[in-house]
Amino acid sequence: MATPTSISAPRWLFWHRRDLRLADNLGLAALAALSPALTGVFVLDPAELEAETMAPARRWFLLESLAELQQRWRQAGSRLLLLQGDPLEQLPRLARALGAEGVAWNRDCEPLVRQRDQRLAARLRAAGHRVAADWDQLLVPPAQLSTGAGAPYRVYGPYWRRWLGQPKAPPVAAPTNLLDLPGPLWEQLSQGLPLLQQPPSYPWEGAAACPCRPGEAAALEQLQRFSSSALDCYEEGRNLPAEPGTSWLSGALRAGTLSPRSAWQGSLEALGGCRSDEQRRSITVWQQELAWREFYQQALFHFPALAEGPYRPQWRQFPWENNPEWLLAWQQGLTGVPIVDAAMRQLRQTGWMHNRCRMIVASFLVKDLICDWRSGEAFFMAHLVDGDLAANNGGWQWSASSGMDPKPLRIFNPATQASKFDPEATYIRQWLPDLDRGHPAPIVDHRQQQAHFKALYAALPKLRDSADCNS
Repeated sequence: MATPTSISAPRWLFWHRRDLRLADNLGLAALAALSPALTGVFVLDPAELEAETMAPARRWFLLESLAELQQRWRQAGSRLLLLQGDPLEQLPRLARALGAEGVAWNRDCEPLVRQRDQRLAARLRAAGHRVAADWDQLLVPPAQLSTGAGAPYRVYGPYWRRWLGQPKAPPVAAPTNLLDLPGPLWEQLSQGLPLLQQPPSYPWEGAAACPCRPGEAAALEQLQRFSSSALDCYEEGRNLPAEPGTSWLSGALRAGTLSPRSAWQGSLEALGGCRSDEQRRSITVWQQELAWREFYQQALFHFPALAEGPYRPQWRQFPWENNPEWLLAWQQGLTGVPIVDAAMRQLRQTGWMHNRCRMIVASFLVKDLICDWRSGEAFFMAHLVDGDLAANNGGWQWSASSGMDPKPLRIFNPATQASKFDPEATYIRQWLPDLDRGHPAPIVDHRQQQAHFKALYAALPKLRDSADCNS
């Protein structure tokens, strides 16, 4: 094995996680400014790849993106290593084998990841390696914003106004002219470490239908398409599930094949070309969606208990009925409510669901079927290509009225939502071709279930909030 003295320049390892790109990768760019002797690594942990919460769509997106990332590292002059196993065990072994000066990565907001990173940093330092960690997946780091009282933000509106005024760094270039290690060393490494030559194969039948495309190149192409056309009418188009009015970049932002700075830069460039107030409003609405993503990330960072249960304590006592037959009907798209069933079938077949429909099906599960929102949260994570703990948890708690929002009770009427946002039933018929051929009758009556849910809610001990909000 190599020793530090066999390496002419101080070699650093860069550990990719949710930043599967070379362009505008802040941690990687910072390393490249120190030394061109860089080696990338991604750790394929079987405990994560084969977990029940790992959606086949998300695993497909990850592995396809890794294959492209390997090519980009080669083009830059070095390489991306694929390790198998527990990062806590394998990364110190690799750093020792390479005689690495240190290991760097980009930070994460998820509680378990942060705990793991702290343990890893301690092990690496104890072995004599340096450690560096940067914020990359957010435009504004979570600890940078606080209320006048010095507390984290719990309400989106004030957060958005403060967030908007914060300086946002422009994208940085991808590193080039990196220095690889000699070929014989790699042969030695492959004999002593669980290295893969390429990502493993996990075929997924929904790949062709998924609107989120893996890889850095596809993400930049989708951003260009969106910012040059669809972004002009985003304010209206984002609510119409039958129309291509969204960016389809959620998977890229989740995996980091696209940086939030590139997304923000795209919105600024589109804003500079605006010809009407309508276009400016549409672009602002998309910027607000980027801020929602960061709001949920900072919420999870400051309140890690969100990953386990409701933010509002009274919801811990809610008497969920959790009818298993109703839950199964919801999961399979067999509730008899067309907009709900269409959306659930879109999710199962493509790994993605339109955001308007995510709110509709979440409200239906919680407020009509009286099922614990955590059942829906888990099902989404097991199927979504863009499944993200912070965003998924935040969205479900918003729909359940248990989260960080001053309005305690939202109930979506699925029929009203369908008539407003899919008036010709174009979306419904796309995913329910059997609609006119024996689609089941609704398993519940919305009006009755709405009244029942409100009665259950009224019996909870109250921490006074504002008035109910029905949509």
